[in-house]
This record gives sequence, C-alpha cells and structure tokens, in this order.
Amino acid sequence: MSGRASLSKVVSEQIRGRILDGSLKPGERLVEDRLSAELGVSRVPVREALRGLSAEGLVTILPRRGATVVEVTPEDVAELVEVRALLEGLNARLAAQRHDPQIVAQLQATLERGNQAAQTGTPEGLARLNAEFHERLAEASRNSVLAEVMRGLRERTSIAFAINGRARAREDWQEHAGVLAAVIAGDAELAALLATRHVQNAAAAFAASMKKRAA
Repeated sequence: MSGRASLSKVVSEQIRGRILDGSLKPGERLVEDRLSAELGVSRVPVREALRGLSAEGLVTILPRRGATVVEVTPEDVAELVEVRALLEGLNARLAAQRHDPQIVAQLQATLERGNQAAQTGTPEGLARLNAEFHERLAEASRNSVLAEVMRGLRERTSIAFAINGRARAREDWQEHAGVLAAVIAGDAELAALLATRHVQNAAAAFAASMKKRAA
C-alpha cells in the first residue's frame, strides 16, 4: 500500500469513527477544508476518504452540495434490519457453536465496561463500546465472510440507532448480556434468538423515537 493510500485509509477510519459515535450527525456537512485542518492532512486524502465512505453508504456526495453524513430514513432502517437481524442471529449461533475462550473473555470485559457506561457514559462512548461488543461477537463466529458483510450493515444501522442514545442504554447492555450468556452456555438456538431480537428491539425504539420527533 502506497503512502497516499495508507493516509487515505487512516483518514477514512477517523471520519468513520466520528460518524458512528455520533460526533458527526446525519445530514451534517463534511467540509474538506475543515476536516483537513482538524485531521492535520491535505484535502486530497480527505476527498479520497469521503469517496470511499460514500461507496460504503455512510456519506452522501451531491453535485454542488458536497458531502454530508448519510441520513437514514425509517424505510431504510426497516430494510437494513430485515437483513441484519437475520445475520446477527447466525453470527451469535456460530459464536455459541465455536466458543472461543479468549474472545469470550474479551466480550465479558467489554460487557462490564458497557454496563458501567450505561450508567454514566457519554453517547459517543456508548456507541464505541456497542460497536466493540458486536465486532468481537463477529470475531467469535470465526467466519470472515459473515463478519465483512455484517460490518457494513452494522455501521449503516448504527447511524440510526445512535438516536436511541442513553435512553436505551441499559436495555441494550442487558440484551448483550443475554446473548453472551447463551454463547458461553453453548446454546446456539437461544443465542441466535436473542441476537435477532436485540436488533429488532433497537429498531423498534428508533421507530418510536422518530414518531415522537415528528409529532
């Protein structure tokens, strides 16, 4: 990988992180000059990073308007959740069947920090820990193809689910605990059921929040 490509990748990960933890909000403009100054790089890697994030569905680029963080509609979320909920169930099923003690220990550590953050943490911190839990669960499935597909779905839905914020934090981490307990017990069917239900519950909370905002 060339130096320029490597720098573009670093910048992409930094911008992605800000989008996923809610620091950059849906619909917010992504101004190249401002981002390049904040990240200490030229506009070229920022422009390349935004193009890449656009291809991933996290950024919208329009002629004469530039780049903005993608705005996910309830209809978009409904379609994404239909797929993500099914695959999260498969992911948890495989994690329970393959039961990697090292990754399980890491999941337990993340769960403990998540429970603490649910009490006193910031929305940004909660979003990062939520992503960490799901990424480690994906790692526990030991299926690289599934993990790659799940990452894109998870990132796009997490933009919407970030709206739930602290309001659903305790429920989120209680549900994570249930999934992990089933994984540890090797109960693949229960792990799959709880993981699927977890995504559906988050989607329902998002839909309720959007209705309340529209009222």
